[in-house]
Amino acid sequence: MSATTPDAFDRLSEKIADTVNPIVVKEVRQGLRTRVFWLFFSLMLVVNLFISLVCFATAEESANVGKGAFIAFFVVLSFVQFFIIPYTAYRPMAREAEQETWVLLTLTGIGPRRILGGKISSSVMQGSLYASAAAPFLLFSYFLNGIDLPTIIIAAFASIAYQVFLVAACVSTATLAESRLVRGLLHFVLLGGLFWCLGWGIAGGVATSELVLKFSGSEWLVLVMPIFYFVTTGLLLFEAAAARLSLPTEDYARNPRIIYLVQFTGMGMLSLVLAKSGGSDATQTVSILLSVYAALVGLFVVSDRDGMAKSHWVKGGRFSLLKPGAFRGFLFVMVSLAVACALLVALGFESASQSDMNVMLGAPGYTVFLLSASILLARRLSVMPHQMPAVTRVVFLVLLVVLTAIPPLVGEIVSDADDVFLNALNPTLGLINLEKESHDGVALLAFLWSVAGLCGIGALVSLRKRDVEWNA
Repeated sequence: MSATTPDAFDRLSEKIADTVNPIVVKEVRQGLRTRVFWLFFSLMLVVNLFISLVCFATAEESANVGKGAFIAFFVVLSFVQFFIIPYTAYRPMAREAEQETWVLLTLTGIGPRRILGGKISSSVMQGSLYASAAAPFLLFSYFLNGIDLPTIIIAAFASIAYQVFLVAACVSTATLAESRLVRGLLHFVLLGGLFWCLGWGIAGGVATSELVLKFSGSEWLVLVMPIFYFVTTGLLLFEAAAARLSLPTEDYARNPRIIYLVQFTGMGMLSLVLAKSGGSDATQTVSILLSVYAALVGLFVVSDRDGMAKSHWVKGGRFSLLKPGAFRGFLFVMVSLAVACALLVALGFESASQSDMNVMLGAPGYTVFLLSASILLARRLSVMPHQMPAVTRVVFLVLLVVLTAIPPLVGEIVSDADDVFLNALNPTLGLINLEKESHDGVALLAFLWSVAGLCGIGALVSLRKRDVEWNA
């Protein structure tokens, strides 16, 4: 028995070592050896200890010291979780691009998903160490009165979800850098974005401590929705970064599109459940939110690389919208948006007024028009095939700015800034006009969908033609 036990333990340890991502082990060991980790870890403990002594000394003078102590502890932890850890996750990934060592990592056969997953997991593990050290102080605030234990637990879980989102966003941002100039610009943008996200994270913690006890019934979804959104968005950014670094022969499009569909469906269901008492106004709001989401995230799906590698189609098989290629990506976004639009119209058909129905149908129409027009305009430009995804996204942003800014300016000079005809394709004033004028709204809606349908068919034909040429 004693002779076989060490052998069984060795086999188990070898199996665990083979299963665990080696990048996680490497990054965690390097992270725990750095001066940055121990410096901020020590500072956090010292500051929390000082706050604890101050709160303990003033506990007899006030009966609600606990809430103030919790906010102070949360601010200290937020600075580490929402700024230091995401930034330290960004730097190693950016260093891979600066030193051009990413190719060496891929030659190990680990794969982009496991490499990026290891870097994100190591950062989350370091954040867990900080949170574990701060947990006794957060619990101490409960004994000082003024705050309940469920509030502390909910705030802790929400902060973890927010940290996962920020780490995934930073790692994904590091994969966008293709030149020294772009890396420099992204560095400053990232620092500013992290400071902004830090402020929102602290504000969210303060709001949680103030409002959790007042929630009842479906209002609890106000907390569930941000947690769901941050976790799924972090997964989406992670899968998008892995797809960006994958080879064309890999099935890089499947996971990002599945996460997109999960988040698209989940956001719609949670929004409808939360606003079930709002009637047509709630359904109208959900339609606008889903259309904006489909435009922002769907832009990266429809601007995928043309065609796909021979290994994806040479074996035959059924047609799948999850396979790579801009043609299938465009179809995937259009089908998901059409299904969501049909469900929303069916839910609000009986209670919605004509103006509400116009907005519910108009919001997806603007999304279809903007995505389709961007594809058509981008393919009229003479650019290299590998530059087409980036050019399509730039054209989308330019088109959005032009349609939003130019028509009101021309209308102010000619007749009226919110003129229905001039702003027919303006996604902001167009939606306002659809809601204000019921009779003109029907004509405006018909015009919008006519243009969006023609652009959609044109984009579909153009993408299909390019797909066939690529495969040939």
